[in-house]
Amino acid sequence: MKEPIVVGINDSGANEAALTWAMHRAAALKLPVRLVHAVDDRWMSEAFVYNEVASKAATKLLTTAKAHAARLEPTVDVRTVLVSGTAGYALRKRSKKASLVVIGSGTHVRAGGRVTDRALQIASVALCPVAVVGEDPLKNRHGVIVGVDGSEESTQAVAFAASEADREGEELTVLHAFPMPGSWLQKGLPEGSFVEQFMEEERMVLAETIAGLAEEYPDLVVHKVLASDPPAQALTEAASKAKLLVLGSRGSGRIKRLLLGSTAHAVLAQLACPTIIIRIRRVKNTK
Repeated sequence: MKEPIVVGINDSGANEAALTWAMHRAAALKLPVRLVHAVDDRWMSEAFVYNEVASKAATKLLTTAKAHAARLEPTVDVRTVLVSGTAGYALRKRSKKASLVVIGSGTHVRAGGRVTDRALQIASVALCPVAVVGEDPLKNRHGVIVGVDGSEESTQAVAFAASEADREGEELTVLHAFPMPGSWLQKGLPEGSFVEQFMEEERMVLAETIAGLAEEYPDLVVHKVLASDPPAQALTEAASKAKLLVLGSRGSGRIKRLLLGSTAHAVLAQLACPTIIIRIRRVKNTK
């Protein structure tokens, strides 16, 4: 059986948007869906009547979500899973045999807020890609954006994003953000050829990152973008009208934190569009 799409179900406002997005994807890819809700019973006592109340509420939540999913995509195989423990633990366990984990996240939460923290927690521990979906309307959006940092690892994010864009018939934008030499020049470093050389090196980094895409996806339109803004800002602005944003969960290279926690945290806190965070595998340098 094909690996299912796992959807984390809760009672937040973004839950319906995440479920809708997941169901449409499942129908397109002909994948089953598993709706997972975790009841955090760490602080409960068996003597408390609250346990029974919490269980009934959770069951009702899953039943309602399943009914809604069936109305959205009647042909998709949907099953519910009620578990005990934290959402992070439950979804990580399910991610071992999932093609994708989907969770909802509010679009207007402060950095470090509860919803953002949950999304980051799940994205950091899941063993498969994690999609975070906000409440903003998804109509009239076009294009797939992928953030890269010039490392060998970031080509994995590009490969995933290219596959998504090609399948959806969307254009792909590969965005490489880096600090401009301007701040260095203010400290007394020479201008002129140095700046030109720096820019040329970054263009080469971007070109190398997308090498091979034309052969693998001959019909895919690829845009290369160099941005001098902070990575999170550049990605958020580029994704404001995009259909999908793809980020890697690891990054190493000239800007080691480009795709690490701080950037992912900032991007999820200002969620511009559905964002998929994929787990990057370290590339061993044999040279």
